[in-house]
Amino acid sequence: MFVFEVPGHAYYVVLTSGNLATSQSILHRIEHDLQSPNTAESLATMGDMSDAARYVGQIGAGIKNFYSHELKQGANFDCSVILGGQIQGKPHEIFLIYPEGNFIQSSPYVPFLQIGEIKYGKPILDRIINENTSLERAARCAMVSLDSTTRSNLTVAPPFDLLIYETGTFRASHRARMELNSPYYAELRKCWGEGLKSVFDQLPLFDWELPPGP
Repeated sequence: MFVFEVPGHAYYVVLTSGNLATSQSILHRIEHDLQSPNTAESLATMGDMSDAARYVGQIGAGIKNFYSHELKQGANFDCSVILGGQIQGKPHEIFLIYPEGNFIQSSPYVPFLQIGEIKYGKPILDRIINENTSLERAARCAMVSLDSTTRSNLTVAPPFDLLIYETGTFRASHRARMELNSPYYAELRKCWGEGLKSVFDQLPLFDWELPPGP
């Protein structure tokens, strides 16, 4: 998770997943453009969030294509990005940017976006998240989703970065890094695991498990 603040203009949060070299190159280019006064385009010049998504997508696709053509080693240089934030005078928005540079936006029908290892943590998000879910409830759901993923995929593990942004504030309302032994994360894992077992024990029995009638 990376935050780019443009005082008086915008607040951006970037999440990356995929090839590390591509991810680092994208972030370096974003930072370089922000710090270069003569750069024609940067996150400081975007008119709205879709412009910012297009800009980041073009950077990512260009870097991926460069590595693929120049190195020619058959490696996968894909990098997916989630870009969220707000520009002054515009609504807050969030986008998923594909390695090819195209992107989709969240909506009432797609209230959350995921990158990386998504399949193990998606079921809980599908059951809980909707357009009216509070930020705190959504954050807890996201943490449970990540914990579920760590249970099923050894390549995913803490630390997990958490950031809550409230529209119009242009700053993080809350930001935390959860280590495996962080008190809150440890308690959340314990409660979620015990809760699942308790609910499972309350599931209806099969007909053949029921005691015979009189």
